[in-house]
Amino acid sequence: MIGRFTDGQFLASITYAFPEGYRHGEGWEDAKRLYVVLHRFDFDGHHIDSDIWCAGTWREQQQRRGRPDSALACAEARMAELLDALPRREFQSIGIRPFQLTVDNVLFGLVIEQHGENEVEDDWAELYPDRLGFCDPWNGEYST
Repeated sequence: MIGRFTDGQFLASITYAFPEGYRHGEGWEDAKRLYVVLHRFDFDGHHIDSDIWCAGTWREQQQRRGRPDSALACAEARMAELLDALPRREFQSIGIRPFQLTVDNVLFGLVIEQHGENEVEDDWAELYPDRLGFCDPWNGEYST
């Protein structure tokens, strides 16, 4: 979810993520965590702050699936609270600058990357941990 509010712009999502460097194997159900993410930006697209909250693990979600105390239900409730707290919120296109931060050893942000043959020019921006990729012509279309 993206948009503007009284103080600037926002980008919000509910997403699962593994910590950096995690190698898939036994115990993955506890390593895969569900996050509620709200990034706030000024009107020029500079990152101001982020509210990042872990609602639980994949294992916890499976154990409580369909219940009001499931990780997903808690995440959706938290997201509603965060969005409701944005005065004069409107969902619409935004323009933001690259930023990054790490919480619980998980990378969050819009990170510039290089993917060309020479890997010397910045040609890609990846939204983490959602794994949405953006490239020229930088018009908001993304690749997953």
